[in-house]
Amino acid sequence: MISSRARVIFVLLMVSAGLALAGGKPIFANMAYLLAGLLVVSFVWSRVSLSGISLTRLARTHRGQVGVPFEEAFVLRNASRWSKVWLEIEDLSDLPGHRVSTVLTGFGAGRERKWPVRTICRDRGRFHLGPTRLLGGDPFGLFPAARYLAERQHVIILPMTLPLTSFSVPSGRRAGGEALRERTHQVTPNAAGVRDYAPGDGFHRIHWRSTARRGRLIVKEFELDPMADAWLVVDASRVAHWSLRAAPSPNVRPRFLPEATTLVPSSLEYAVTAAASIGLYLLARGQSVGLMTSGRTRQVIQPDRGAAQLYRVLEALAVVDGDGAMDLEDLMKVEVPQIPRGSAAIVVTASPEERVLVAARHLERRGIPPVLVLLDASSFGGPPGSESLALAARRNGYPVRLLRCGESLAAGLAAPMTAGHATAA
Repeated sequence: MISSRARVIFVLLMVSAGLALAGGKPIFANMAYLLAGLLVVSFVWSRVSLSGISLTRLARTHRGQVGVPFEEAFVLRNASRWSKVWLEIEDLSDLPGHRVSTVLTGFGAGRERKWPVRTICRDRGRFHLGPTRLLGGDPFGLFPAARYLAERQHVIILPMTLPLTSFSVPSGRRAGGEALRERTHQVTPNAAGVRDYAPGDGFHRIHWRSTARRGRLIVKEFELDPMADAWLVVDASRVAHWSLRAAPSPNVRPRFLPEATTLVPSSLEYAVTAAASIGLYLLARGQSVGLMTSGRTRQVIQPDRGAAQLYRVLEALAVVDGDGAMDLEDLMKVEVPQIPRGSAAIVVTASPEERVLVAARHLERRGIPPVLVLLDASSFGGPPGSESLALAARRNGYPVRLLRCGESLAAGLAAPMTAGHATAA
């Protein structure tokens, strides 16, 4: 790589050499020798400026969360015998706000430098860490040198979750209630007892404590759970969401952050955060939770319990893009037949259209009690009608929560089901 400075000096060298040959004056010959020496020394210096330099980047985890610091450690080593006058590290990651690029001066031979980078995650989604470009060169900037470290690491930033004090879900049960406690060959969260091993039983069903105590193979038996599953249904169609330019009041998660984290004034971000918070609340109380959404790609996660299910749900919500061609009513027609009768459906949408009630009636007819979490479209710059929709839904007997931009999601979701709007933060 040759800079414009080097080109200028080369031109001066040619002019000086020409004048020295034409006029025979020593000053032009000395200037030509000086400029030639400068170019040679700078070129050699540039070639060795990045020799022996290595950079290692270590992320503590490849999973972050909106509102939570993401930390990465960098280790720069100079294994050469020469000191480096200056080095520049240029990070080409696409993680928003991740400021890694820096300039170092006087980096001695055999030295090592370590430093952490802490970034408050502001946007959910999948991102890349790297590649990284090392920049060096001669002290005069005549011949810049660059070397790419092509290693790229994937990182997923989960949506923000807010601590809820309560969230009521219809206490539906599968048909038969407690009488449905029947044995099943599937592995479920409900262990009914143990029995002797039989040919065909999987080794993952073996109860090792009972096997060691009795001296023969003992396996666990499982039963179906009569309690209703909870399905999070997030409307991610492109015609159902709006956003504002102005920032709303912050939704803060003080358990993790000393700083306040502001939720983006977008109905899609509010919908994703609301669904994530509800999922966290229900899973923490032992509820079986599933997810159904249709952004650019349709995603369906079958209900399950535990921390692993929470991360599955959050990772799916992290990449919801709000560019779906399928509206809520069509999503119901396609996916609702997969939901067992008696399950509960928590529908999160910003659409003020009457189609939301049509989707709710479709769920009710199939024996799936709906809960409507409505985002006031007008507060996000969209059309009016959300309040009328909430009132009509309550008249039809559906539990409703209406959330507005700038108001506390946690307070709104924890409000009584009869309340038609979220309380102020």
